Amino acid sequence: MAELLYRLGRGSARHARKIIAAWFAVLLVAGVAFAVGGGTLSSSMSIPGTPTAEVTDRLAAEFPSASGGTGNIVAQSTDGKPFTDAQEKAIGTLTADAAKIDGIETVIDPFATEAERAESAQAIKDGRQKLADARTQLEAGDTQLNSSEQELAAGQEQLDAAIAQARAAGMYQQAKPELDKQQAQLDAGAKKLEAGRTELKENRSTLEKESAKLDQGASQLEMATEIRTVSEDGAAAITMVVFTEAQMDIEQDTKDALVALFENAAVDGVQFDFSSEITQGVPSIFGPGEAIGLVVAGIVLVLMLGTFVGAGLPLLTALVGVGIGALGALSLSSVLEMSSVTPMLGLMLGLAVGIDYSLFIINRHRHQLKDGYEVRESIALANGTSGNAVVFAGATVFIALLALNVTSIPFLGLMGSVGAASVLIAVLVAITMTPALLSLVGTKILSRKERAALATGAAGATTGGAHAPKTRVRPMSTAVAILTAIASVAVLLVIATPALDLRLNLPDGSSESQESTQYRAYTAISENFGEGQNGALLVVADLPGSPTEEESQAHQMRIAEALFAQDDVIAVAPAGTSTDRTVAAFQVIPAEGPTSESTEELVHSLRDLSPLEGTYDIGVAGSASGNVDISEKLSDALPFYLMVVVGLSMLILLLVFRSILVPIIATLGFILSYYAALGGVVAIYQWGWLSAIFGVDTPGPILSFLPTILVGILFGLAMDYQLFLGTGMREAFVHGAPARLAVIKGVRAGRAVVSAAAIIMISVFGGFIFAESAMIRPIGFALAFGVLLDAFVVRMLLIPALMHLAGDKAWWLPRWLERILPDIDVEGAKLERQHPHTSAEHADDAEGTARVEA
Repeated sequence: MAELLYRLGRGSARHARKIIAAWFAVLLVAGVAFAVGGGTLSSSMSIPGTPTAEVTDRLAAEFPSASGGTGNIVAQSTDGKPFTDAQEKAIGTLTADAAKIDGIETVIDPFATEAERAESAQAIKDGRQKLADARTQLEAGDTQLNSSEQELAAGQEQLDAAIAQARAAGMYQQAKPELDKQQAQLDAGAKKLEAGRTELKENRSTLEKESAKLDQGASQLEMATEIRTVSEDGAAAITMVVFTEAQMDIEQDTKDALVALFENAAVDGVQFDFSSEITQGVPSIFGPGEAIGLVVAGIVLVLMLGTFVGAGLPLLTALVGVGIGALGALSLSSVLEMSSVTPMLGLMLGLAVGIDYSLFIINRHRHQLKDGYEVRESIALANGTSGNAVVFAGATVFIALLALNVTSIPFLGLMGSVGAASVLIAVLVAITMTPALLSLVGTKILSRKERAALATGAAGATTGGAHAPKTRVRPMSTAVAILTAIASVAVLLVIATPALDLRLNLPDGSSESQESTQYRAYTAISENFGEGQNGALLVVADLPGSPTEEESQAHQMRIAEALFAQDDVIAVAPAGTSTDRTVAAFQVIPAEGPTSESTEELVHSLRDLSPLEGTYDIGVAGSASGNVDISEKLSDALPFYLMVVVGLSMLILLLVFRSILVPIIATLGFILSYYAALGGVVAIYQWGWLSAIFGVDTPGPILSFLPTILVGILFGLAMDYQLFLGTGMREAFVHGAPARLAVIKGVRAGRAVVSAAAIIMISVFGGFIFAESAMIRPIGFALAFGVLLDAFVVRMLLIPALMHLAGDKAWWLPRWLERILPDIDVEGAKLERQHPHTSAEHADDAEGTARVEA
């Protein structure tokens, strides 16, 4: 590989203009591809096969009207007073117009809905009064029937006495016609009385049925009391929008048209804000924070390389690489469901590794020029040595990110693939475009002072020259090594402690900046309608058999009452039934917001109820439910992915360092820095520490896929630093230095460039801490903080201390294993022996130039 890269570097330097033109042509092609194939990025995420996804898919098939996604538009009067009639009318007109937008199923007029609620309440009140009047009439009728019954009984007694008297007097036959007539009159009265009682019974039965319906309506109204569309003070209203597509499939054009309609309406005295389901759209990919990060990186490069030309080359190559990567990824957004975070992750990684990888080659080239190498000879050798290390380091990041596909989570696998592609492009640009640019700038990569010294033959007097005065290198003391190791581990463990309280979820409107419409909408709903309105759940129940309308109503009532009886449920309302009345849907309002612990527990407790009362199978869907499922799926996938990455780490380090102990302590160091980075994220974004500094307006759960993404990226970067420091240690040891002295030599050889690379990484990642997107900010912090801890605590303090304590045993490898392991020569020492520097002045330094000066 080193020889191939040597030739590639030499060829790129010889055909510099063609190579540079080719890369800009690729950038142009990527731009055209984006213009032609660029589509809409998704503002939400989904994972097939989760309980929420299964319920949503079933609703789409059996109950389409209940399967569409929803969003809220909050209207508030700017003066805090109740809406005027004109304002209500204007909002009503807007809701009617919004319903005509393609992709929208229906838009609920808040004032019409609230009027219907009031009418229903009044109807129930009037119905109760009518029932009371009817009961009074029934009681009067019953009293009258009882009185008539008594009169009939008395008449029958009199008639029976008259018949007995007539028989005793022998006058029965003569009196019989009159007696029979009287009996017939009594029988007719009894029959009429019986008919009256039957009618009274039927009326009472009808009354009881009407009373039951009225009680059911009153109960439903009571259970739905907290589901309001107009605030109690009349100064805020929620317009609920129901889309034709599921939440994850809503077209961005539909959302944009909806927002434009309300924003352009300009209703006097009314402010409209939109929930995150509507405006959680694509954030700007590059903003002021990212620009500041690049500026800081540029300053570091100037200080490191000493010239503006040298500082500009890594920035130029990184921007070309990241432009190709980002535009290429976005060009696929029309055929792939791509989250808005995906291209931003590629941008973040592409910038960071693109600058660093180019820096490693340029830094090596500068040292060689100061050692008296000819420009193209130095370019080729730098590409074969440092470029070889760059390829290997990039491969570790590439494989770690690509391994995200083993989680079987589509959107996470796509993020990993895009990130891996961005890293691959950064590597290719570094080993081809960087040599080409170095060929064009020639010796201008050095400062004027360095060039002057080189011209006068005083290269050895320049900083870093082969003949520069060397200070005596001594190994650290064992006591210092022990204290350093203990202190480093203690610091990392303390910082990692908050990670024990890690809670995962996807961000809601409360996570956005206070100036955003999503935050205002979330806050307005919480203050005027209750926080749970921001995280409504959709509960779906199977009704047994083929119920009639009346039976269906009875089933729904039983289910609603059972749901309402659950802890942390403040409101339940029927949302409709399927056409065959076998599936019923209910809107359930939790007590707290969508990312709260109580809502998460409620989702699980509702699912645990199935089958409800042993009869009704139920499922739970909705945005809050979907976020819970995604977070749990990602949490379940993390241990396996972490094991894959740790195993990969051990294997890579075993191949590079040909040691058993080095891979173990290097991997343990990565695990410490990983959990410490998570601890920092929890402390700031979940607990709210230093929230004012980092712009955390509302602390809450951590982005659900952050821990998994952090594993892949931080692992790759940690291996980069381990590679550039560890290979220096190994080479010094192989060349005869005692093990403990080799540790110090390796650190000294690589710490300058690794420190600069880490600072650049931290600057680039840190720029995303203040990004527009609420999802990207904690990722930027986690990566910046993780690199800070891993580079400066783990790689430069902990690992050297442990290597010192291990001594010669650090490089122990069983003979049988040494025989079968390939010698990959990451540092390119063999290449330097194959292409020795022939300058007579430096002929005696052939051995010295074999060291790694990444």
